[in-house]
Amino acid sequence: MATVLVTGIAGFIGFHLSRLLLQQGHSVIGIDAFTPYYDVTLKRRRAAILEEFAECRIHEVALEEAGALDRVAAEGEPQIVIHLAAQPGVRYSLAHPRAYIEANLVGTFNILEFARARRPQHLLVASTSSVYGANTKLPFDEGDPTDHPLTLYAATKKSCEVMAHSYSHLWGIPTTVFRFFTVYGPWGRPDMALFIFTERILQGLPIDIHNHGNMQRDFTYVDDLVEAVAELAHTAPPDPRGLEAATRPRDLDLSSDVAPFRIVNIGRSSPVGVMEFVDAIERCIGRPAARNLIPMQPGEVERTFASTERLHRIVPMRQSTPIEVGVRRFVDWYRCYYGV
Repeated sequence: MATVLVTGIAGFIGFHLSRLLLQQGHSVIGIDAFTPYYDVTLKRRRAAILEEFAECRIHEVALEEAGALDRVAAEGEPQIVIHLAAQPGVRYSLAHPRAYIEANLVGTFNILEFARARRPQHLLVASTSSVYGANTKLPFDEGDPTDHPLTLYAATKKSCEVMAHSYSHLWGIPTTVFRFFTVYGPWGRPDMALFIFTERILQGLPIDIHNHGNMQRDFTYVDDLVEAVAELAHTAPPDPRGLEAATRPRDLDLSSDVAPFRIVNIGRSSPVGVMEFVDAIERCIGRPAARNLIPMQPGEVERTFASTERLHRIVPMRQSTPIEVGVRRFVDWYRCYYGV
């Protein structure tokens, strides 16, 4: 069993991942700033559940704060570091750009400096399918160009990937970057479509559907995603430098021939139309939605679709949760949590 440092532990994905790691018998040191981007009470409730585990310790600090990680590390040296903390949201970045520079770039820089000093066995850094930006080739493959991000959010996450590669190259830090594809499920963020649609349908209010519904997303159920991350955490990429040419990057599923570094998509690899997604929500709630069809919003893309061939070569195949099952689990959680 390992000691794992998880940043953004009270976030949607951080909560589910940390709970899984604790259930597997690992020790978890958590960091979260509990920022008010969305309901802090929801974050506190997640943290309280995790703190019921004896092997979980949570620190309320901001990664942008210089020296914060040194104080946290005094409790023990983590063998694995999983960096999830970030300022999320595509649309929020249009109005609050500075939050993304501070949380995503400065915060990630501090994590990289921590890894340089502490040399964990494996550093994992969360990225996003948004880095594929204007790419139109489907499915999105880890080797596709990501030089044309459409939002500042995507640009900062791409920058984090590049920064992580440089540290991996310079200091030999085994690093995995994983790109998430539209994660959903219980305890999800209130700014995400499933949460908003469920809330408004239950209240009898109309829902806004962008691009008149002509969109597809590679919806990925949160349990499937965190199981993949937990598997990846124990499979650090080797350093290709010094290896025989026949066993270098392509055979090792690396993303670099000068660093122990890989990029891995994590998605369901089965896009679903937004209208089909809304249909599933309606069936689970038991009432129709009043659909307000509106134009595409700035920074959005019509389709996301993950190639997961690399993921499935590195970790065992996992059964993907059907949309109807995942949506029903969220709706059941929502009704229970909010008493509706």
